[in-house]
Amino acid sequence: MRYITFLLLQFAIFTVFAQENKTLKWQNYDFVSGTEIIFEDNQQGEQNGEFPSKWDLVGGVVENANLENENIIMFLQMGAFLNKMGIVPLIKNPANDYLPEEFTIEFDAYFEKGLPSSNIYRLYLYDAKNQKNKIDAKTYTAIDITQQTISFGSTKGSYSNAEYSSSKPFTVKNPGWRHIALSFNKRALKVYLDDARIINIPNVSFDPMGLTILFDARNEKKGYIKNIKIAKGAVPLYDKLLTDGKFVTTGIKFDVNKATIKPESMGTINYVVKMMQDHAELKFRVEGHTDADGDEASNLKLSENRAKAVMDKLTEMGIDKSRLSYKGHGESVPVASNETPEGKAQNRRVEFIKTN
Repeated sequence: MRYITFLLLQFAIFTVFAQENKTLKWQNYDFVSGTEIIFEDNQQGEQNGEFPSKWDLVGGVVENANLENENIIMFLQMGAFLNKMGIVPLIKNPANDYLPEEFTIEFDAYFEKGLPSSNIYRLYLYDAKNQKNKIDAKTYTAIDITQQTISFGSTKGSYSNAEYSSSKPFTVKNPGWRHIALSFNKRALKVYLDDARIINIPNVSFDPMGLTILFDARNEKKGYIKNIKIAKGAVPLYDKLLTDGKFVTTGIKFDVNKATIKPESMGTINYVVKMMQDHAELKFRVEGHTDADGDEASNLKLSENRAKAVMDKLTEMGIDKSRLSYKGHGESVPVASNETPEGKAQNRRVEFIKTN
């Protein structure tokens, strides 16, 4: 009996240690989301069984579905010619280059049990429906993403706990969601899985022009994605602070209708912490803003709670509380129209106002 109790205690300690390590890994996350929303789709209001309303089809079978009580996009079937499959965002003037010199792409992807060859998401940084006659598709290297690895041409990286080799590939034992984040800066490409940067390409040989997403559907596996966002990069946040006396970010994200900070927000929060550590004179008022969905009074309270949650996180990470304050504005100070998903996403923001 004592031995069993000892084993249970050891398991509990290991579980806590693993959870703490996971938190610490997010503390080192360096991905910072772009500040100007180009495209946003959180699947709000979508109808199961219909084609996703914010996308266009290149090829294959894709439709809306519900997984774990959330609306998602489901890839049911892809053909043999993967460069002619997938979906592209419905965007204004899609035949033109709609990706700026600096941009970020984020989405969540679900991985089922099985071999990695049955769970591959593929990204092309061109629009395979609208830009195919403007580019040489052969020069646009695909980004292949499994639950543990990311490949870009001859470059391949693995998540730190992956047990991967070409002779003994891992299998997906624990199905679930992973957060994918990509940043591009003029010619440098970085791609992340959850809290880790997996590949870092200093010089991409082509000009990213658009986005195509597909799932390499094999062995009756299905692909599921949600919360897709493309954002334009901006000048460094500290430079914005010097010129405007504040900076604005949509990279700090929260659970729906809650003040719980999502872990992928840590890249932006880490940036703020480093900025305040490097510049001891800085003091901020953290201000929260929401879109216009829901009740005005509830949105005001929600924005206050979210601003406080960010302030509390900064103090938890070592910033003295005397350098911080918070305020919520709810939906009262929009910076974009609440009639589009992109406008709503731009309004759901956190601002850092320099104070004396």
